[in-house]
Amino acid sequence: MGLTGGAMSGFGGYQQCDATALAARIRSGEVSREDVLQASLAQLDAVNPRINAVVHDMRGQAAASLPGLPDGPFTGVPFIVKALLSDCAGEPIGAGTRLLQTVRAAADSELVTRYRKAGLVIVGRSNTPELGLTSYTEPAVSGATCNPWQPGLTAGGSSGGSAAAVAAGIVPMAGGGDGGGSIRIPAAFCGLFGLKPSRARVPSGPWPGIPWHGLVQEHVITRSVRDSAAMLDAVHGVDAGAPCAAHSPVRPFLAEVGAPPGRLRIAYTARALFGKGRADADSVAALEDAVALLGSLGHELVEATPALDAEAVARAFFVMVAAEARADIEWVAKTAGVRARMADFEPPTWVLGLLGQSFGADRLADACRVLDGAAREMGRFHAGFDLLLTPTMAAPPHPHGALQPTPAEHLLMRVLGRLGSGHVFRALGVVDEIVDKAFAALPYTPLFNATGQPAASLPLYWNAAGLPVGVQLAAAYGREDLLFRVASQLEAARPWFACRPALASAP
Repeated sequence: MGLTGGAMSGFGGYQQCDATALAARIRSGEVSREDVLQASLAQLDAVNPRINAVVHDMRGQAAASLPGLPDGPFTGVPFIVKALLSDCAGEPIGAGTRLLQTVRAAADSELVTRYRKAGLVIVGRSNTPELGLTSYTEPAVSGATCNPWQPGLTAGGSSGGSAAAVAAGIVPMAGGGDGGGSIRIPAAFCGLFGLKPSRARVPSGPWPGIPWHGLVQEHVITRSVRDSAAMLDAVHGVDAGAPCAAHSPVRPFLAEVGAPPGRLRIAYTARALFGKGRADADSVAALEDAVALLGSLGHELVEATPALDAEAVARAFFVMVAAEARADIEWVAKTAGVRARMADFEPPTWVLGLLGQSFGADRLADACRVLDGAAREMGRFHAGFDLLLTPTMAAPPHPHGALQPTPAEHLLMRVLGRLGSGHVFRALGVVDEIVDKAFAALPYTPLFNATGQPAASLPLYWNAAGLPVGVQLAAAYGREDLLFRVASQLEAARPWFACRPALASAP
């Protein structure tokens, strides 16, 4: 499988530590903050030219912050934030789009403020597709992020840069955002743990409301379950002006790691929950392996699928995302102080925005009702099952460009895009075709953005080619505690921390 324990750069054992362990070594005086930062930067310099994970370097700011770091759970631990939503004061907004590469954020976002209070040292910002709209990270403005396991393959998206940075050993964890699987997809492709929390669990200020009408949640991609839990403890909770909030946990999430979950009733399915996609042989094998492992741990496994119209949910989700894409295009242009023009955006982004502009208010309202209905159905489903297990993705990581529009499709987008109307695309009857193609690789993850449930991808399986194939566990709304208990139980039964790509051994 080409696995390695990782290089020891800067000081012995940097890559043998998760963020929790690094913080403990710094706190004890065993190693200095400066040594840890130098280890991270040495790995960044060695591997980033090969994988293009970090697109904005903040090492100067990171070094300057070391003397005045607050006392938090991760004091002195190097960290990377995604160049989307997680604004850092004075740094380019980015967002994978050309217009925002030189526009600087006026202030830290609320989540970045909480990252800093936790003692993290932000060393850079990670690559993301334009406006986070794709499940792969190949923006025109900064190029493709490569998968550390095999650089010719995608690291996933839209938090692909963050996942690649963690898998390659630059940092032990990194920030991500998830609007349709964008934490879980790259976690699955890069052999990492990735949790999308419950809707409104993590603050989104100063963004009005919750991004993408509640579809998006931010959190981290990690090598260990305990780092994810400890970070959620550090950042969760309502911020000023938030329209809603998830109920507070009974005890710290970190206390759930290693806690006995008891005997749970777990449903599993390989059937699509979203759209028409189908799991390939590797994804089915990963699911069957996880079913056997959970059974060996004493849980009851039942093959069952929620009573959802997967295609209707996908179409409603598409309407919502298209509408939000149009709003994002207008926001980008306003932020940059220009008028929104096709020339300033990638053709798929512009066309998606045109489609969003063409949908009427009634269509958007109907889409909201379909997605809310899916949430109701999942609530009923979880009355009978503690968890739902699925593959994370329909297939293992694919080559760069595999999901990009073809040259002919690009030409059509440019020609019709100049007409400035999404009604033309709808008149041609291609919307359903666009939806089917867009979501063919995503039969599982977007549902839980629509329903607001917590869901996590776990790295329990590697295929014959040595590539990670993730499986997904979802719980009822607000039940991250249950996910952490079971995920840590699986982590103990099938340890994955030492499974590293050969690239991580650089320099």
